[in-house]
Amino acid sequence: MGDIPELDPQVTEQWRSFLMGETTPFHRVQRVFRHIPASPRCRLCYAPFKGPGGAVMRIVGRAPAKMNPSICDVCERRGREHPGGAVVPLSMLFADIRGSTALAERLGTTEYPRLIARFYDAVTAELLKQNAMIDRLLGDEAVALFVPILTGKKHAEAAVEAARGILKATGHGDGSGPWVPVGIGVHTGTAFVGSLGSAGVSDFTALGDDVNLTARLASVAAAGEIVMTEATRTAAGLPADGLEMRSLELKGRSTPADVWVIRTGVGAAK
Repeated sequence: MGDIPELDPQVTEQWRSFLMGETTPFHRVQRVFRHIPASPRCRLCYAPFKGPGGAVMRIVGRAPAKMNPSICDVCERRGREHPGGAVVPLSMLFADIRGSTALAERLGTTEYPRLIARFYDAVTAELLKQNAMIDRLLGDEAVALFVPILTGKKHAEAAVEAARGILKATGHGDGSGPWVPVGIGVHTGTAFVGSLGSAGVSDFTALGDDVNLTARLASVAAAGEIVMTEATRTAAGLPADGLEMRSLELKGRSTPADVWVIRTGVGAAK
C-alpha cells in the first residue's frame, strides 16, 4: 500500500485500458465465470476452484496458481509475464472484525478459525454480488477493490451496497445481535492497481495514499458502522440527511478527516 512504482508508459497504458474496462474479451470471461456457483474462485477472472465448476476449469486449464492460490494460474501467468499496473479511479472497502483478539481468546483454536471461515464466506458472497475485485482475505480483515472493469462508473455505489450487505450478512440489525462484530471503511479516489513482484512471484494489489486512508477508516469504524468519505457519499449519490457526520483524527494524517457514518444495529457476538 506504499509508493507507486515507476513503470514503462506503454505497459501502463495497457493496464489502464484493461482496468477501465476497455479490454472487452477479458470482461466477457468474467461475466461468464461469475455465474458459476462455487467458492473459492480466482479474484480476477472469477474462475471457480472447487465443485463441478472447478472440475471444468481444470479441464480447460484453469486452477489455483502455485505461487498465489487466490488467483488462477492463467491470470498469474499473465501478470508474471506482463507485470505492471496503472493509476485508476476506484472505490475501496476494508472490513474488519472488531475485538478479534478477545474473540480468539474466548473461542479458542478450534472455534475461532470456523468463525473466520464463516466471515470469509459471508463477505465473499456480498462482494461478488457487487462485482468487487477481492484484494485479500487475511486474518480478521477483508479488502476489496471496485474498479471500472467490473463496476463501470458506479464503483462508489457498488462499494456502499457491498458494505451494507456485509453488515446484514453478519447479523447486524438482527434482534439478537451480529454473529461477528464488523466495522467497515469505504473511500473513493485513485490508486495504483496492478500485478507486481519479482523472482517469478507476483501479486495483484492496490497501492497509494487513498488505499491507506481506507484502511484508517476501517480501523475507527465501530461494530455495525460504515465510515465513508465525502467523496464516496457524493459519488454514490447518498443524501446527507439521515447520515451522521464526524471529524476524525486519523493515524498518520496531518489534518482531520470529515466522514459520514451509516449505522446498523449492533449487539454482542453470538
